[in-house]
Amino acid sequence: MKKLALWKQIIIAILLGILVGVFMPNIVPKFKFLGDIFLRLLKMLIAPLVLFTLISGVCKMGDIKQLRTVGMRIVIFYLASSTVSAILGVLIALFTQPGKGVIDLLGTEVGKDVSYNFIENLIGWVPINIFEALATGNTLQIIFFALLMGVVLLSLGDSVSVVIKIVDQAADAMMKLTEIVMKFAPIGIFALIADLTISLSGNMLKQVLNMILTVYIVLLFIIFIVYPIAIKLFTKESGLKFLKNVTPAMIVAASTTSSAATLPVSLRCANEELGVPENIFGFTLPLGNTCNMNGLAVGLGVISVFASNIYGYPITFVSLLQFVFMGLVLSVGCAGVKGAGIVMSTVLLQTFGMPLTLIPILAAIWPITDIGYTTANITGDLVGTVVVANSLNSLDKEIFRK
Repeated sequence: MKKLALWKQIIIAILLGILVGVFMPNIVPKFKFLGDIFLRLLKMLIAPLVLFTLISGVCKMGDIKQLRTVGMRIVIFYLASSTVSAILGVLIALFTQPGKGVIDLLGTEVGKDVSYNFIENLIGWVPINIFEALATGNTLQIIFFALLMGVVLLSLGDSVSVVIKIVDQAADAMMKLTEIVMKFAPIGIFALIADLTISLSGNMLKQVLNMILTVYIVLLFIIFIVYPIAIKLFTKESGLKFLKNVTPAMIVAASTTSSAATLPVSLRCANEELGVPENIFGFTLPLGNTCNMNGLAVGLGVISVFASNIYGYPITFVSLLQFVFMGLVLSVGCAGVKGAGIVMSTVLLQTFGMPLTLIPILAAIWPITDIGYTTANITGDLVGTVVVANSLNSLDKEIFRK
């Protein structure tokens, strides 16, 4: 099993869990504790992972000091595209309503009081004591502090280089710890799936399929409609020609589900197929590889609606704003983390005070949806790179059109 990729291990664990749950339900209670341990490990990661990776992510934009023109434009584009992706995910999920009418997981745990007052809720994002926020796992307050601290460190620059280095090392350590925890994922997911199989209804499985279809509807819309329109709007070039030029990167992204593995192909496409100079794509693509997760933003938006329907969480205007905000922030904050989707889904549910009993289901479908997420992420990086190069009159359109 160790020689297999993590997603393959998870798929095998899911299949074994289903088989055991169906044919040997009596033995499931004996190893259910393994799933409980896995959920506790995920909870353990949340506060320090969010804190250090977000601060580090903001500080990494320090390259903007050397490449201010390119940096500011690409950061604005990445933030805007991730926000649009999260909004589309939420809106289309509101139309398809994945999870509606399912009662399988109701009553498994009790979430927070979800009666919202906009002003009070907004005030609640600001921590009185960051250590209290870390201790209680108040993710929104941790995110607020991390973003603010990142901006402060970025503005101070070289005078706090030691602090920034420590934060980067802490972020690296948390990512390594996350990788270690995710190595336990197949065992934990096996136990959780086996336990869920005993109680899941056909309606629940139908709604899980609804969610997968919703995710892919949004992703395909973004890749084949939104991205080409953006290319046409900002560069006056053919969006279809763009997609043809970046097809090699899209194929590698879909087949490996790894942004890091696809980066060398993206760099080659930007240079040889799109006509972007190295001084631009050498900055925008590595940055996008770690910070621009349009696909994941879609997924988190859909998961927010799915989980709300599952747990009877009221969907209000304020909660919709939070869904979009969390889709944006968590998609930026998960850079470089193995099993990022599962971990960030845990952060999302805990932020909204929802039970984590949905995690094994999300983990089960992640290998399927991650194909679309990674492809959308990589393609979005290349869209932003072309748009920025054109805005600086640096796009070689002869190469682009050949």
